[in-house]
Amino acid sequence: MKPGDVVLIRLPQIGGGPLKLPPAIILASLPGPYQSLLICGVSTQMQKQTPGWDELVQHGDPDFAGSSFHQDSVIRLSYLYSAEPNEIAGFLGCIDESRLHRLLTRLAEHLHR
Repeated sequence: MKPGDVVLIRLPQIGGGPLKLPPAIILASLPGPYQSLLICGVSTQMQKQTPGWDELVQHGDPDFAGSSFHQDSVIRLSYLYSAEPNEIAGFLGCIDESRLHRLLTRLAEHLHR
């Protein structure tokens, strides 16, 4: 597993409720002895997109097919989660390296404010 991979992972729902098995994006491997992965959630609920922050993945995008998304989706940069590798339930595909770079740049710029 590496940054940019699209994986399936059981994530808690915002506001509670049962765990779901949505796709998520691995943003980075975190330092330390626990081999944690920083991931962010993906949603097909387009109304949840925060323009200029989240990343929209659409059918016409070069990495849409490689991501294994079945419909337009929003990579939700505000939905961050630290996961252990054994929490990953499956590998779906990957996003374009330039898309990953945009996400990481947005996150880093926000944290430096």
